[in-house]
Amino acid sequence: FDEMAAAAADDRRVPVTVLTGFLGSGKTTLLNHILTASHGKKLAVIENEFGDVGIDDELLAKNTKLQSDEEIIEMMNGCVCCTVRQDLVVVLSKLAARVKAGTLKLDGIVIETTGMADPAPVAQTFFVEDNVKEFARLDGIVTLVDAKHIEQHLDEEKAEGVENESVEQVAFADRLLLNKTDLVSADDLDRVEKRLKTINGQAPIVRCEKANVSVDSVLNIKGFDLEKTLEMDPEFLNTDGEHEHDDTVTSVSIVQPGEVDLDQFEGFVGNLLRNRGADIFRMKGVIAVAHAKEKFVYHAVHMIFGGNFMDAWASDEERVSKLVFIGKNLDKEELTASFQGCLATQELSEKKRKMLRFAVGDEVECRSAKGWCKGKVVALMYREDFMSPGMVAPYQIKLDEGDLIYAPEDIDELIRRASS
Repeated sequence: FDEMAAAAADDRRVPVTVLTGFLGSGKTTLLNHILTASHGKKLAVIENEFGDVGIDDELLAKNTKLQSDEEIIEMMNGCVCCTVRQDLVVVLSKLAARVKAGTLKLDGIVIETTGMADPAPVAQTFFVEDNVKEFARLDGIVTLVDAKHIEQHLDEEKAEGVENESVEQVAFADRLLLNKTDLVSADDLDRVEKRLKTINGQAPIVRCEKANVSVDSVLNIKGFDLEKTLEMDPEFLNTDGEHEHDDTVTSVSIVQPGEVDLDQFEGFVGNLLRNRGADIFRMKGVIAVAHAKEKFVYHAVHMIFGGNFMDAWASDEERVSKLVFIGKNLDKEELTASFQGCLATQELSEKKRKMLRFAVGDEVECRSAKGWCKGKVVALMYREDFMSPGMVAPYQIKLDEGDLIYAPEDIDELIRRASS
């Protein structure tokens, strides 16, 4: 959990924006705008497109000459999410080496994906590749939407098992740029925005013409910043609006008062990632964990999960958990009921106590730094402030030699019945 939080919090890492959107939505126009705007930032642009001839490359190269502060580092053929993730790692490693050597100063990196690319594998690169994690942090996924054509792309029927890339690009976005607004009516824009919000209720929507937006709308938006997740807008959490379309991709939010049992929550998340990971595009939330003074904040992209304990709860602040899911075939009632099973109730505590193998007074052997030591169970469901946030040990044991220790888990590898 700690690594992802460190990546978001460490400002010395180079922020990376993943720019996605369907073919023709205006990504190259937006990049040209970023390259020619007078923002004083030194940016690396990583571009890729299908085919061997890079038309975008030529368009961008012309503008790059106008702005000596930026340079396009690499072009890659093919789909980033299919064949060239390793190429992406190589490109980023080259950049990292240049920055480390002092021959390149970078304020940001923009990765433009082809119109057919699912951004998730690109995003995951920043959490699973160690050398990439040390150098760069994923700042956000920005999806450009063509206001005139997006509905037909969203409605496109795909063969069974084939994903609708447009739906996925909207679902993964931290920010949506609704482009070409001059080509449609005000009523059309309102309808399109409503449709986008049913798929992704979290991402702010910025309207624009000819992809002309402030550079701040694209760079350093902190979409993957755990601190920013702490400030989740309550309005974003209200995703219960009327759904005019029976879309399979939706966003669901849960706001649950009360404290959460950390073990149960880890089981809840593990089950979702194992069984629903392919369906859940994005998850994020702030959890009120029992026996923890700090808020547990997390992010997930498909099956890549990370989080950490962060800011402390204020003394007068209600301890409420807020969770957001964006994905396919989400059942709010099922997710809510499942999460409510994580609440730290007296009933749950009793249930866990009854499942323990040993009782107070039982003679046991415990694995300690000195090897296996004999002792006696003196407490069940043991908790002290020096223990890590949220942790409750199944047993406290007094060793025959007098030391008090605890067993973090009720498993034979750590605690077993004493041999006679």
